[in-house]
Formats: sequence, C-alpha cells, structure tokens
Amino acid sequence: MEGLTGLKEKAVSFLQLVASGKVREAFLKHGGSGLTHHNPYFQGDVESLMTAMEEDARQNPDKILEVKHAMEDGDTVAVHSHIRQHPEDPGFAVVHLFRFQGERIVELWDVGQAVPEDSPNENGIF
Repeated sequence: MEGLTGLKEKAVSFLQLVASGKVREAFLKHGGSGLTHHNPYFQGDVESLMTAMEEDARQNPDKILEVKHAMEDGDTVAVHSHIRQHPEDPGFAVVHLFRFQGERIVELWDVGQAVPEDSPNENGIF
C-alpha cells in the first residue's frame, strides 16, 4: 500500500517480511523486547511463533500477501489482508492487530476467515 506512514508502515513491513519468508528479519527489525502474541495454535513464546512462521514459509514459498486496509489508533495498528498460499488458493481474509511501544511491536493478535468459494454476498469478502 502506497502512502503508509508511521506505525502502519512498520506493521505492513513486518507482515511483508514474514510473508516473503524473512521471519527472523521481521522480528529483529520490528519486534520489541518481551513481545507477546495471542495465536491460539502455538505456545505463547515468540520463538515458537517464529519457528511456525518459518515452517509455513518453507511449505508455502509462493505466499501472497495483499494488504487491503491499514488503520492506526494511538499505539495500535490493524491490518486487513488477503493471504494466499499460492496464486490458485482462494486464501483467507486476515486481520492482524499490533500494539506498539515506541517504534516496536510488543503485542500481536490475528484473526482469519477462509474466503468462501461461493457466497450469496454480491459485495464479496473484501
């Protein structure tokens, strides 16, 4: 997304690095000391999350991240994205929530919804 500034830019950069398989770089560049996450599928420590993200990158080297919206409110950023494992994958609508302390991410949440193959909603998921 063009024109992003401040914390939104940092959150999007973090996601782009992770999606491109540069997981450790994303955390080194943007992660804060004591960063916590709330992904219910992994242990609560950052190392477990990074390891899972790296494994996902190895299994899905053609991952596509398309940011649809990014919003900033104080120290919190929300990024709404379309994430696909490969070009033919309908993918997921995902919202990542970031809490910053200064310029660094200190807390991370994510929620997702599969993009349905058929939907009665003519507006689509995005």
